[in-house]
Amino acid sequence: MNEFRLVCSITKLNFLGWKKNSRIMLAFVLAFVFCVMMSAKAIMFARTYETTMQIFEPFVWAFSGGESILLASFLLIFFFMDMPFLNEATPYYLMRSGRKAWMGAQILYIVTVTFLYMFFVLVMFCILCAPLSFVGNMWSETGALLGYSGVGEDIALPASVKTMEMSKPYQCMAEIFLLMTLYTLLTATIMMIFNLLKNQFGGVLSVFILNLYGLLLNPEIIGRILDIPQILQYKSNVITGWISPLNHATYYMHNFGYDLLPRLWHSYLILGLWILLNIFIIRKLARRYQFVFS
Repeated sequence: MNEFRLVCSITKLNFLGWKKNSRIMLAFVLAFVFCVMMSAKAIMFARTYETTMQIFEPFVWAFSGGESILLASFLLIFFFMDMPFLNEATPYYLMRSGRKAWMGAQILYIVTVTFLYMFFVLVMFCILCAPLSFVGNMWSETGALLGYSGVGEDIALPASVKTMEMSKPYQCMAEIFLLMTLYTLLTATIMMIFNLLKNQFGGVLSVFILNLYGLLLNPEIIGRILDIPQILQYKSNVITGWISPLNHATYYMHNFGYDLLPRLWHSYLILGLWILLNIFIIRKLARRYQFVFS
């Protein structure tokens, strides 16, 4: 119990570093700008056709593609760039609690910040679209128009018919929120590993490589690069759906009962186990981390 209090105390100290921190303020400003950009087309479309939206629909549409997931995860760099956090209180906590509690606090901070960041993004989408939205658990006429008429593809608002037929807005929002949280947490833990192994630049580079790997394993890009015939494109979709962490975080790249793509629980399990493995590696690396205090 005493060790848990120390972990919480160190975590609180990390959050106190947010005060007057320009980098953290910039991260939230950029996250808000991201929400404005991703919701603008939905708002303009609804106003043009004088229709309403379910309040979570813009969030669902925004994260229907891998590119938006990449942009959202990149902003986490601002929060975790200087991990592990070293300050004037670090020697005291290391002497009193040891490396185990100190690293436990770093992990708790990563998990908490990732959840807060995703919750902030969700709330911003809801606030921006609230004047044109309703809260009922049903898909709107805007979503039906975008999905069934093909207009969504023309204006880059991918309202998936499969999504609307297989789920309800609240369920879909919760599933996408969990997938996004797991993917961003995976990104953050990988960044922490390379921060400990190399340096801050190594951590940033690892995030870039992970996202580039996911982007290049997009089924459409793979098909164009390898000139895969249309008859074999399905196999390419299935393979990339299983081996790409970005595709695991993309809602429509899942099996809803009639294909061989991973099911949602498969992605939850794979991403969750990968995160736990990263945490185990972080704890191992912390035992031989060389502290440098100036």
